[in-house]
Amino acid sequence: MISELEKYKTADTSKINTWFKAAPVSAFPENGGACVKYKDLQIAIFNFSRRNEWYACQNLCPHKMQMILSRGMIGSTEGEPKVACPFHKKNFSLKTGKNINGDTCDIAVYPVKVEDGHVFVGFED
Repeated sequence: MISELEKYKTADTSKINTWFKAAPVSAFPENGGACVKYKDLQIAIFNFSRRNEWYACQNLCPHKMQMILSRGMIGSTEGEPKVACPFHKKNFSLKTGKNINGDTCDIAVYPVKVEDGHVFVGFED
């Protein structure tokens, strides 16, 4: 059986049937992140205003199993948007969830859209 996190490894919007209204845009710091809860999941949402882009991923750092990625530092490596775990410095692609450090632990990423001043995260329910 596939885990809840495994089925969201990519941000493919073709299979999205639920757009969760996470919060108003104003709830997220510019060039930073915040955590929201959807069912039993903690989701880190990032307002990457330097790039005029939004991203969402699991809040759980898979390295030490801590709910901390929403407090991570965002940036880019060779044009790839990423988040760095504030505790362990592991870097993850915000587009694909791949661990940029080359380790085997990847993260789940989710599609994001902004409409009418609110941030929505897509799920395959």
